Amino acid sequence: MNKRSLPELRLKKNEERRLRAGHLWVYSNEVDTVATPLKSLSAGEQVKVCDQRGNTLGFAYVNPKTLICARLYSFGRHPQLDAGLIRERLATALAWRTQCFDEPCYRWIYGESDGLPGLVVDRYFDVLVVQITAAGMERLKEAILEALTDLVKARVVLLKNDTPARELEGLASYTETPVGSLPDSIELVENQVHFEVPLATGQKTGWYYDHRLNRARLSSYAKDKRILDVFSYVGAWGIQALDVGAQSLLCVDSSKNFLQVAEQNAKRNQRADAIETLAGDAFDVLKQLQAENRRFDIVILDPPAFIKRRKDMKEGTQAYQRINRLAMKLVEAGGLLVSASCSHHLSAEQMKNEIRRAAMKNRQQLQIVEQGHQGPDHPVHLAMPETEYLKAFFCRLLPGY
Repeated sequence: MNKRSLPELRLKKNEERRLRAGHLWVYSNEVDTVATPLKSLSAGEQVKVCDQRGNTLGFAYVNPKTLICARLYSFGRHPQLDAGLIRERLATALAWRTQCFDEPCYRWIYGESDGLPGLVVDRYFDVLVVQITAAGMERLKEAILEALTDLVKARVVLLKNDTPARELEGLASYTETPVGSLPDSIELVENQVHFEVPLATGQKTGWYYDHRLNRARLSSYAKDKRILDVFSYVGAWGIQALDVGAQSLLCVDSSKNFLQVAEQNAKRNQRADAIETLAGDAFDVLKQLQAENRRFDIVILDPPAFIKRRKDMKEGTQAYQRINRLAMKLVEAGGLLVSASCSHHLSAEQMKNEIRRAAMKNRQQLQIVEQGHQGPDHPVHLAMPETEYLKAFFCRLLPGY
């Protein structure tokens, strides 16, 4: 396929400014549907994106049914996203991760940031979990799988295509294992600590590699401390704290099954004697712990996104404030609150304000001693604020206030 054979997607006047600044998305209301009828294009079809005068801005794949109707994969050098370009970008991303991490456990592909919009790949040694969230990538599934297995000789590949984003793209939801046989659980290593995670029944792609550096930061404070890990999942934060000598760990999660995995992970790291688990709604459990007059040296809050869409902003910010208020009341004077958010729509400054408001309502005083970010296997695309989402504040509770 050459440039001339690609259909054209022409934008309205002045709608190219964001793309010229490097952004990769075209919204449907930016398209000149008279010059280029959007609905005549098929989902996943590759197109040439032009400004109102017909000047080429780049190349993208489209979906006429969605608000984000085109995702750019090239600004001119590569008219076609084909098997060769996919392999090249996978190899480029792999080289960076290999440089950053001692063990082959990381997010290999992070969508737009790695030049492959709509694709996420997590690696667990020779097991890969692939998530495709856009029609253009779905069309290229076979080329993606071939390149992945060729580059790392994967023993197992799980396609975990069951996210809500696929429904927006008009794609079917499914999971399948096109390569190998999926075991009940897989091994990974993070910050020299060994874990097992259930992939088929686990959350999202099985693990949250984005907090790797923040969990390493926590380890420098954890020795001899009593830890409360809220929204613990399978114990990533707390068990790494135990590994460096934390005195005790209480994991709180809504899932008894995930808490059982956390207990197994503690046993795997020879700290089965130090872990306690409590299943239930986090808000209710924190109230219960306060009623029992429990206190902890470090409380970790790593909730799911309370703000998934912009319209959730008011309710979501209130939820962040409430959960932080409850958590602060359980922190021993001089102890740490580690408060995280994965909500893209909540900026770091807004989150800091919610923590401040929570402290003031509690009549408590906090210092921010460290601020964390997503790791280098989740690189931020400079022109796309959407790729920057993770925040973690390490807050010391001041005594005597």
